[in-house]
Amino acid sequence: MRILIVEDDRKIAKALRKGLEAESYSVAVAHTGEDAFFLVNSQSFDLVLLDIMLPGRGGIEILAAMRKRGMKIPVLILTAKDAVEDRVQGLDAGADDYLVKPFVFAELLARIRALLRRGPAEPVVALRIMDLEMDLVARTARRDNRALDLTPREFELLAYLVQRQGQIVSREMIARDVWKETWRHTPLDNVIDVHMVRLRRKVDEGNATRILHTRRGVGFMVKADRA
Repeated sequence: MRILIVEDDRKIAKALRKGLEAESYSVAVAHTGEDAFFLVNSQSFDLVLLDIMLPGRGGIEILAAMRKRGMKIPVLILTAKDAVEDRVQGLDAGADDYLVKPFVFAELLARIRALLRRGPAEPVVALRIMDLEMDLVARTARRDNRALDLTPREFELLAYLVQRQGQIVSREMIARDVWKETWRHTPLDNVIDVHMVRLRRKVDEGNATRILHTRRGVGFMVKADRA
């Protein structure tokens, strides 16, 4: 299980990391809201421990943005703010649990276990952006009510991008999550680029609105944009 700690107090973050790693969790740490938002958008986590008071973007803002993007990662707020209105604000923003500092580490572990025991959210069975529709069960895609002839890999790649519409997706993310390649002697960049060219031809060619976009030197993005 992989946990992201979002905590600006480096001493606290270090102690949390050491304790969680001793319990065999894989841990990443972010000390600012910006770093946290980048990590949750570029890596996979099973749980986020989120402080509210952060430099730059605050914890509530980060949490609200995550939920607005459809991210269902369990979030446990850790904060010194213990007023009832603070707890209500956190839970209303999408937090799954709330623990006030200082806390006993054993209680934190119990709350983490409880959140991780929860069943997965209802699976998404269909995706849509503009006139592009994808049926994830039948594994079919249509654009402007026209069936798209996609290979299995092209379908998986398109679904991955549409699920992250509005977000820049790097080649490293695609290699890890679509190709399931975490390490290779030679990068998959050229293979991914070839698939993107073919996919763009099938999805966007002949349409007034482009959906697939390349961000040079960064990655790819799905969003509606008039050609």
